[in-house]
Formats: sequence, C-alpha cells, structure tokens
Amino acid sequence: MSDYISSFTADIIGFIGMFCIVAAYAYSNLTKEMNLLMFNAINLIGAILLMVSLTVNFNLPSMVLEIIWMSIAIFGIIKALLEGRKAADVETS
Repeated sequence: MSDYISSFTADIIGFIGMFCIVAAYAYSNLTKEMNLLMFNAINLIGAILLMVSLTVNFNLPSMVLEIIWMSIAIFGIIKALLEGRKAADVETS
C-alpha cells in the first residue's frame, strides 16, 4: 500500500485512528450511560485507520494489536445490535 499512500499521509491517518480510540476510551470513562454501539463503532474505525497506517509504516506487534482490537469491537457491535433487537422485541410484545 506504500505505493499509494505516502509515509506522511499514513501518519496522519494513524493519528486520526489513535484519536478515535483515545476518544472512545475517554467517553467510556466520562459517560454515565454508555452507548455500546457508538463506543465499539468508534473503536473499530480507529483500529481500521491505524491498520491502514501500519501497512505503510509496518510494526508487527501493533498490527496484531489492531487485529485484536478490531475483533473485540466487531464482537461488541454485534452484541449491541442483538441487545437492541431484543429490547425492541420486548417493547412490541
């Protein structure tokens, strides 16, 4: 991917991804009632952006971390969607 993205652009994309993850973490510590779908979606976006950055400026441990981070975020999104669906079913019953 380094043929398409410069190292500087990859760094900017990585910083945006890092900001997403840090912002989601701060949100989780500051909110009284967490929106799990939003929290996990922001974490997923952040991890994807960091992975894009890592395809140019490769670091294996960081890449593995982002794959794990994405997996947890996807699990959280699925869980939040299923819980929202159950809640909607209960309301309509």
